[in-house]
Amino acid sequence: MNEIEAAQAVGATQAAEANATAQPTLTGPVAVPETAQVQGASFADLIGESLETLESRIDRANTMVQRFAVDESVPIHQVTMALGRARLSVELATQMRTQIVESYRQVMNMQI
Repeated sequence: MNEIEAAQAVGATQAAEANATAQPTLTGPVAVPETAQVQGASFADLIGESLETLESRIDRANTMVQRFAVDESVPIHQVTMALGRARLSVELATQMRTQIVESYRQVMNMQI
């Protein structure tokens, strides 16, 4: 799965989860809530929000696995979906980190 497919998959899951709140708008490969665009959120705010979302998905997957392990009537397909979302989110975050570090290195190597 390449970066674009991973970003589209994460964007699609974010859109499905956000139906109860605000509808996200797609700006490139990452879905950004409309409120963030209107308020002019900084890059650091967007990264922080994304990391919070990543952390909540991982926590949700861990909780579902624990509940499934003690047999609290959690369907296996929900556990599998939560684990898949968490895995995709971690992969996307890792790829984004790699791209940000590479971009930083390119900027630092530019001749003035």
